[in-house]
Amino acid sequence: MTKLVNTAIMAPHPAPAAAEPDVGAPASTACPPQQVRWHHGAFRYVLRGVLHLYEFLMAVARRIGPRPRTLNNGRGDVLLTGSFYSENWITAHLRPIAASRSCRRVWIVSTFPIPPTPKVVAIYPPDWLRRMLGDVPARLLTFIWTGLRRRPHVVGGFHLLVNGLLASLLARTVGARSLYFCVGGPMEMLDGGIWAENRVFGRLKQPDAAIEQQLVRTVGNFDAVVTMGTGAVRFFHQRGVPGRYHVVSGGIDTTRFHPGGTDPTYDLILVGRLAPVKRIDLFLRTVQRVANAYPGVRAAIVGDGEERAALENLAQRLDITGNVAFLGHQRDTGTWLRRARVFMLTSRSEGLALSLMEAMACGLPAIVTDVGDLADLVDHGANGYLIREHSPEALADPIVELLTDESKRAAFAQAALRSAARYAPAAVAGRWDTILHDVVTQTEPETHYDL
Repeated sequence: MTKLVNTAIMAPHPAPAAAEPDVGAPASTACPPQQVRWHHGAFRYVLRGVLHLYEFLMAVARRIGPRPRTLNNGRGDVLLTGSFYSENWITAHLRPIAASRSCRRVWIVSTFPIPPTPKVVAIYPPDWLRRMLGDVPARLLTFIWTGLRRRPHVVGGFHLLVNGLLASLLARTVGARSLYFCVGGPMEMLDGGIWAENRVFGRLKQPDAAIEQQLVRTVGNFDAVVTMGTGAVRFFHQRGVPGRYHVVSGGIDTTRFHPGGTDPTYDLILVGRLAPVKRIDLFLRTVQRVANAYPGVRAAIVGDGEERAALENLAQRLDITGNVAFLGHQRDTGTWLRRARVFMLTSRSEGLALSLMEAMACGLPAIVTDVGDLADLVDHGANGYLIREHSPEALADPIVELLTDESKRAAFAQAALRSAARYAPAAVAGRWDTILHDVVTQTEPETHYDL
């Protein structure tokens, strides 16, 4: 499959200067610049100290922790935690794990409602603890307590800080194997994690090579690392981090995400949180440019978030309110995808986006910015387009091409369906059969690269 070279792993695309600085701009602060710099500098050393403490605790746990437990009749118990944004995101990862023949059950500690799933037990922190400490501390304490009480075979966390690091320590403490879901890709570590959507890393403000090295080094403590795409594996190999790496992007529920049988009502659709990293402002400016060549274009934005009001104001200033529908959060995104002709992502950072996988399973060709692992699924010029230049001009031209050439769009749609087939639930569950058995039965760490 022909792909464009993806350089976003090593050098994330900076957001182009926007004509409307109020959208996606960092929040202002009332502190003087000198005081702000002092706070950021102090926090930098605090974070370094926390990571050094983690390394010390891991060294102690290796010495005094129990040996990993063996499987019960070839099947193991899995304990996971993470911060989740949608029901689709949860089920895409949990269902294939639970469906694996190597899994007896999954305990998932969360503050987000977990949909009923066979072999999955949802555990929520008590309300009094959430009121007293806040959602994240309450969830993490509940995660620790559950691990000490249940003694699972595998303990895992989605994202490195703090879920992954805590999972690795807890696993060593209870005699389990540790699993890190690198769902954010290299951005979780690059330049100290400042490009990731993480409130802790975001306080650094400036790149920090020392923290990046510490974060990358911690990955070597996990018994297995699951990435959403191949880019993260290359990132770790380039930095000499040994380990067992598995690329598993999640499973798509084909009963919910499949092609529709009616004529679409929207020409373009974007599904995602209305957050700065998603660059919805770029999407709106692209719609404005498309409207100049394709009058009457209709676009839909499915999702909600902190930037919604600013983006709606931007749509008014661009005079495209008649072209764009802000649909807010929708539980049944498959229905909305089937109402569209072309899927778009304008993000400045992505792993292998679940929304892209769902859209292609619905038969939508994709036009996306060439970042992260999107090239793992988008075959440029066959099932969509990878756009390196983050500009309305570069994005608008292929959109107009597909909207004005129905035979080409239909061919791209069929290619998208074929590409999405490898994310069917049975195929992904089969991958987890191998991963869980491999993780629990390993005798010593080794370099393992599974694509």
